[in-house]
Amino acid sequence: MLASSSSRRPREARPVTHIVIATRESRLALWQAEHVRALLQEQGHTVELLGMTTRGDQILDRTLSKVGGKGLFVKELETALEEGRADIAVHSLKDVPMELPEGFELAAVLEREDPRDAFVSPQFAALDALPQGAVVGTSSLRRTVLLRALRPDLRIEPLRGNLDTRLRKLDEGHYAAIVLAAAGLKRLGLASRIRAVFEPAQMLPAAGQGALGIEIRAGRADLQAALAPLVHRPTWLGTAAERAVSRAMGGSCSMPLAAHAQWQADGALAMAAAWGDPEGSGALVQARAQSMVRDLADAETLGQRVSEQLLAGGARRA
Repeated sequence: MLASSSSRRPREARPVTHIVIATRESRLALWQAEHVRALLQEQGHTVELLGMTTRGDQILDRTLSKVGGKGLFVKELETALEEGRADIAVHSLKDVPMELPEGFELAAVLEREDPRDAFVSPQFAALDALPQGAVVGTSSLRRTVLLRALRPDLRIEPLRGNLDTRLRKLDEGHYAAIVLAAAGLKRLGLASRIRAVFEPAQMLPAAGQGALGIEIRAGRADLQAALAPLVHRPTWLGTAAERAVSRAMGGSCSMPLAAHAQWQADGALAMAAAWGDPEGSGALVQARAQSMVRDLADAETLGQRVSEQLLAGGARRA
């Protein structure tokens, strides 16, 4: 059961054995919160969900880049943390701003699901099968510039709403195809809707795509200890490097930027990034680097190197 979002529970009155999770109320967000709840329950905690509607869920007639960015999905959850109504907030990591407000921190990053983008269409098997001029839906500037680089003849149209809303609009015939994160479809048991996946060499994912992040108020050592068993260090270091690229470039959803890190057999972390001009010709600025990454400082350094390559190649900060 979801707790009422209007209830107030002073943070100090609860032992850490009882944890309240602030979550958006979309089906995917609730799946993610339930997943974290199950993991915490395995550690012996009792866990309650606090369901909330964010401004990002309410504003559906404009693209995120025009109304404040993906931070609109987390602000109300942070307020619940600040007021003591919740202990932790579960986010899709790609929705978390690159700079958290003062007094907040990421306490855990969980093992990553499939980070790739998925091609979804009731009629066409892959992007190459779309006829010239076909309408493809996406709300992401990153996907827009990458799709234009692959198929400049297509019409890329805005697509907002939760996952079910986007699929409904596709099925109603508003689009020939849409592009979604594969992770969300798989988590909700909708993998059968995926007609094809874009390999990173074809369409680089967004920073943090497919990973879950858990946010807390800074200084909560009790929660840090409770969340430590959930941390997946390879994912945290890889996504930290990706987020470092985005942060150095001015990281927001008004930035048409892709950044994806993959661990190599020799233990090195290889990073690829791409930037495109949404008003430009469709050409991409691309960068690659790799290094041994042992901690968050190493991840930050790798991300900085890649961002410097992008800027040298003609990319612009947000």
